[in-house]
Amino acid sequence: MWTLFCFFLLALQDHDKPAERAAPYYPTPQIVVDRMLKLGELKRGEKLYDLGSGDGRIVILGAQKYSAKATGVELDHALVVQSRARIAKLGLESGAKIIEGDLFKQDYSDADLVTVYLLPITNIKLSPVLEKMLKRGARVVCHDFEFTEWKAEKIETMEDSEGRSHTLFLYRR
Repeated sequence: MWTLFCFFLLALQDHDKPAERAAPYYPTPQIVVDRMLKLGELKRGEKLYDLGSGDGRIVILGAQKYSAKATGVELDHALVVQSRARIAKLGLESGAKIIEGDLFKQDYSDADLVTVYLLPITNIKLSPVLEKMLKRGARVVCHDFEFTEWKAEKIETMEDSEGRSHTLFLYRR
C-alpha cells in the first residue's frame, strides 16, 4: 500500500523543475557509518558513492580508513563547502571528493559500493536509476529505508551510542 501511495506522489511531481532535497539533512552516527562500510565490504581502491552525502562523513571514512576512491553527491551548497573543507583539512583530496548536484543526474556506472540514507519516496525514484546504471556485483547499503522493490542480501539492526535503533540493508546487483 505504501509503495502505491509513493508511486502516486511521484506521478504528480514535475520532473522538469529544479532539483529538490532528496531527504532532510540528518547526520548518520559515526558508529553507523563504519558499520555501513563494513556491511558493504568496501575494499582498498574501490569506488564508493554516497548519495546525499551531507557533511561528507561517509566519503571521508571511505577514503581514510578503506583507501577507497570516495565520492559524495550533495545538493546543499553549504554542506558541500563544509565537506570539501574537511576533506582538504584532512589532506584527502586524492581519494575523496564531493559533487555539488542532483543525485539523479550523476553517473554511477563505475561504482563498487553506493550508500544511501534517503527517504522512502526517494529510494523508490532512485531504484530504477541504479538498476539501469550499476554494474554486476556492485553493492548498495541503505540506512533505515530500504529499496522496497529489491531483495536485501543482508539486513542488520544496531543501536548507536544513544540507544537509537538503526536498520541497514545490503543489496548486490
